[in-house]
Amino acid sequence: MTALTSWELCVKYALFIFNFVFWLAGTGVLAVGLWLRFDSRTAGLFEGEESPSVFFTGVYILIAAGALMMVVGFLGCCGAIKESPCMLGLFFFFLLLIFAAEVAAGIWGLSNSDQVVEDITEFYKQTYANYKDTKQPALKETLRLIHFGLDCCGPTGTVIDAAREICPKQEGLEVLVTKSCPAAIDEVFNNKLHIIGGVGIGIGVIMIFGMIFSMMLCCAIKRSRDYV
Repeated sequence: MTALTSWELCVKYALFIFNFVFWLAGTGVLAVGLWLRFDSRTAGLFEGEESPSVFFTGVYILIAAGALMMVVGFLGCCGAIKESPCMLGLFFFFLLLIFAAEVAAGIWGLSNSDQVVEDITEFYKQTYANYKDTKQPALKETLRLIHFGLDCCGPTGTVIDAAREICPKQEGLEVLVTKSCPAAIDEVFNNKLHIIGGVGIGIGVIMIFGMIFSMMLCCAIKRSRDYV
């Protein structure tokens, strides 16, 4: 251990707390990705010929991102506590990669949002049509997740299309006419895009502070060692 000033010690422990939270977040992201991949209610999405590429690509990205976040969080925690410039340098490098990937993903998402909505909507319509013909349990659970997650029912939202056993319970006139799932999908990706963008910007700002603190601590450690 090296002798650090009070301010540098504050940076050290702030960086440790940041990375511990980052590691926990990575654990959560990885758990969600693995759950979506292997849960019986969604595993069937990966097996059919018409499986949605957008969905399983997103799931694999979640798994990879969660694992990388755990590695980065571990490097940051150990680098801060052990005052290791090598680990802090690796932490900075990986965090920079994640930040660049987030920016690239944001740009791609904005430029391809219409195509993403179209692909997901088409997948939903195909899944709904296949369920009406085959009544497969895997398709039923997939539709249930979509219906309850988006609070919608059927391709048109009318009682003719509604499969009531896999739709949220409604009251009054909503029993006859409810929000269609294509409209709900479009609302999530378009009307709420500013919320998604705001969250992304917030995460990016946190990452920038993490990189700044890691370099500050790394420079402080090297400087204090030069004085010894």
